[in-house]
Amino acid sequence: LLCTWFLSIIQNEFRSGKIDLDSTMKLLDKLQIPFDYVHLKHVFKKTVDKRKAPTINIEDFRAIYRTLVHRPEFHELFCTYSPNQKVLADTELITFLKKEQFETEANETTALEIISKYEPIEEMRKRREMSFEGFVRYLNSEDCSIFRKDHKIVYQDMNRPLCEYFISSSHNTYLISDQLIGPSHLWGYASALLKGCRCLEIDCWDGSQNEPVVYHGHTLTSKISFSSVIQVIEKYAFAASEYPVVLSLENHCSPKQQEVMADYLENILGSKLLSSAIDDQVPTELPSPEALKFKILIKNKKVGTLEETILRKGQDSHGETGEIIEEINPSDEEEGDERTPLSPTTESSKRKSESESTPPPRKKPKMKKIKIAIELSDLVIYTKSQKFESFEQSRESQKCYENNSIGETRARKFVKHAAQEFIAHTARFITRIYPKGTRTNSSNYNPQEFWNVGCQMVALNFQTPGVPMELQNGKFLDNGGCGYVLKPEFLRNLNSTFNPHKVAGESTPVALSIRLISGHQLPRSNLSKSNKADPLVQIEIYGVPEDQTKKQSSVVKSNALNPRWNETFTFTVQVPELALIRFNVEDQVSLTGNEFLGQYTLPVQSLRKG
Repeated sequence: LLCTWFLSIIQNEFRSGKIDLDSTMKLLDKLQIPFDYVHLKHVFKKTVDKRKAPTINIEDFRAIYRTLVHRPEFHELFCTYSPNQKVLADTELITFLKKEQFETEANETTALEIISKYEPIEEMRKRREMSFEGFVRYLNSEDCSIFRKDHKIVYQDMNRPLCEYFISSSHNTYLISDQLIGPSHLWGYASALLKGCRCLEIDCWDGSQNEPVVYHGHTLTSKISFSSVIQVIEKYAFAASEYPVVLSLENHCSPKQQEVMADYLENILGSKLLSSAIDDQVPTELPSPEALKFKILIKNKKVGTLEETILRKGQDSHGETGEIIEEINPSDEEEGDERTPLSPTTESSKRKSESESTPPPRKKPKMKKIKIAIELSDLVIYTKSQKFESFEQSRESQKCYENNSIGETRARKFVKHAAQEFIAHTARFITRIYPKGTRTNSSNYNPQEFWNVGCQMVALNFQTPGVPMELQNGKFLDNGGCGYVLKPEFLRNLNSTFNPHKVAGESTPVALSIRLISGHQLPRSNLSKSNKADPLVQIEIYGVPEDQTKKQSSVVKSNALNPRWNETFTFTVQVPELALIRFNVEDQVSLTGNEFLGQYTLPVQSLRKG
């Protein structure tokens, strides 16, 4: 049957006797076999070199097909469950699903669904059997992905207050390169939104002809118009997720151009803009992602309180401005990034800041006045930027709809010296972390240490590949990739005793065993002229400090097509709720250095057995 099926698909192409590389690729597509061009080209070349002709015959094609498709590790597995080593009956497939894939509920229906979906030979489907060809297609499919199927959709409770979620967040979203001379581009916003990012940053400055512009102020980065940014956001905001988008404005505009900004926000975003409190009520807790579906929220400084905004509803505030008096804090300047530190309300700004430890007597603080157009201020509802003074001051007077931005350097000190206070703070208030200003090349910090203390908006430069963005992408694969991941209970509980530095007894550890079997069609080494590499795999755990670990496989010499390891690694993960696992494949270039080939990162709790 296998031969008849195979020939019926391919023989037409061989009417003239031989085919070239191009036709070979088309034929593999027709057989629904994913292949890597570099590897196929190499295997094809080896075949034609023997023949000293640029084409292959039908037997050559079968050999190439077997090399790419019939992986020995798949065949060994198939033969373990197939008594005659030719087919799997539905009952044998059920045994495989239960024993190998830990699908304890697997039954006749499950097996028949898999057979009808993956078995290419009609005759076999009718007999309720699976050939090796069907088995290969099943093992290579999304249904055998290491990522849990039930985590690929939104499965978490989306009715909790916003501050109870990790929120996918981007820093200086308009930049697509470095922070000093690189281009600003609308693509920065579109691509972040398409990746499920839910908090975008917009640096706004006065432009010519009363048109506000977006760029990294005091640098040579290019400028784009504010209105075009809002148009792109309007178009892509809900392409990847229906949950709310927060626009974090770093606002350097005059009141006159702030009114222009407010106009654009209202006219371009229309009903998507959240411009008034739900039911005109001042909240005692933040609304949920579910309650704010398809809404865009503005995060900015605000004059006065939400009560005052609600009372002004319907009035014309054109031309009116308010003033915020704010202390210039040396620690803000150290961060150097968000040049205008994010602001508090008029009342709290008059209080002197309390430092976390007892400092020497301070000089009289420098104050500055910030003018804000009431029209823009009134668009800030649940995300009012509030200057962070101290945990104590926030506990006493910060309102639930006020949030803080803290630079990475200062935040790291809190993680180290005041982790529990930090957790008590993030259980109540949205906290955004941003990269320090010296990262002019748009490098990123490790977001994990800030997730460990419950920071919701850990903002990264999305345009910069590397481990931090891989952790970000891996974390937010969870919950259907919607950009919101519910924090573990111990980071939401207001009376939590959790401390990432001392985790004993706070969580239930898991034992994790991983058998690294093989690789297939890996990227070749940059040093290879053919399709070779010397691959090794590093399995890394990121999480609380105690879980941070890395284990490495042996090196398989000069084989990127089908390296086999068959090595087992075991880990004990103390806090699985916060842990990510990263599979990193490298090419051993020399004893001192490796070259990156590829990686995959996912939450430990999204791993599927099997």
